[in-house]
Amino acid sequence: MSGHKFKVGQLVEFSPGRLSAPASSYQYKIIRLLPIEGGVPQYRIKGITEPFERIVKESDLSQQS
Repeated sequence: MSGHKFKVGQLVEFSPGRLSAPASSYQYKIIRLLPIEGGVPQYRIKGITEPFERIVKESDLSQQS
């Protein structure tokens, strides 16, 4: 899949939009690259402190500092 900024296994910061479930962690791991929808890359991520995975848009992620 081309067009994805982040790679599987990479640690990222997640800043959810107002309509998303609140984040209980700021550190997330990219679990899987998902198809681009509407020109926007998507990812499956898992928070270090969360027991579940999320599907998010690339615009909600940033490189971990």
